[in-house]
Amino acid sequence: LNMKVGKIVEISRHPDAEKLYVEKIDLGEPSPRTIVSGLVDFVPEDKMLNRMVVVLCNLKPAKMRGVESNGMVLCGSREDPREVDPIAVPEGCQPGDKVFVEGYEAGEPDEVLNPKKKVWDQLAVDLKTSDQGLAQWQGNNLITAKGQVVCTAVKNAPIK
Repeated sequence: LNMKVGKIVEISRHPDAEKLYVEKIDLGEPSPRTIVSGLVDFVPEDKMLNRMVVVLCNLKPAKMRGVESNGMVLCGSREDPREVDPIAVPEGCQPGDKVFVEGYEAGEPDEVLNPKKKVWDQLAVDLKTSDQGLAQWQGNNLITAKGQVVCTAVKNAPIK
């Protein structure tokens, strides 16, 4: 998985879907990426703008109601009661900083995850927030060079 720190530099409501935001996210690349997220019901627009988030960058681009999304903002997500909140990065992180699983720092991510092989579906099963709100994969912490990645609002829940 290619996970990076991103900063939401622009946000608007999707013109054809009331529950979707269209975000421009700075990932330290030459230009911001367009990413579509279903967070309208959970996070107000003003709390999304300029927020530092974790983006899964190597999903195959997908059209969401006519707008191409080039990644996914990772969030702690619970069905009952329904709660969703973007994962937070440590103070001092910059757009483009790598987010990795502790103990798996050396691996190189696939350029694009092959949707036919369901790589994301297989790995996502083990992405969770702990009871302390730590973002983890198979019990190993998600970290940046600046420290631990967390989701304090939605604990003991899947990350999607």
